[in-house]
Amino acid sequence: MPATGELIRMMNYVDDITATLRRVIANVPYMTEEEKKRLAEYMRKADPSFDGLMQRLEKESK
Repeated sequence: MPATGELIRMMNYVDDITATLRRVIANVPYMTEEEKKRLAEYMRKADPSFDGLMQRLEKESK
């Protein structure tokens, strides 16, 4: 089944997200423990979340 233009666009968005996460990961070793804690809390509260979207996609594809 060929990919639609919209699917390709969504996949490109995911590529952008993963590139951003790689940048964050690359900087983690240079952060203080307090900064790491604050970043984790901030990411946990992010809405919508990556995990939340994965759960929705898996639920709706059944």
